[in-house]
Amino acid sequence: MNLTRSFNNWRKYRHTVSELGRMTDRELSDLGIGRGDIAYVARQAVK
Repeated sequence: MNLTRSFNNWRKYRHTVSELGRMTDRELSDLGIGRGDIAYVARQAVK
């Protein structure tokens, strides 16, 4: 069960990083996110 949860969390993290990475700097700025904050935001999404 823990392995499945970890895998799903990793997939959600990678999906979030990918989606945010495709956004322009302007779009990220509108959300209040800097390009350097993408990994942090993605980690917060899986908590």
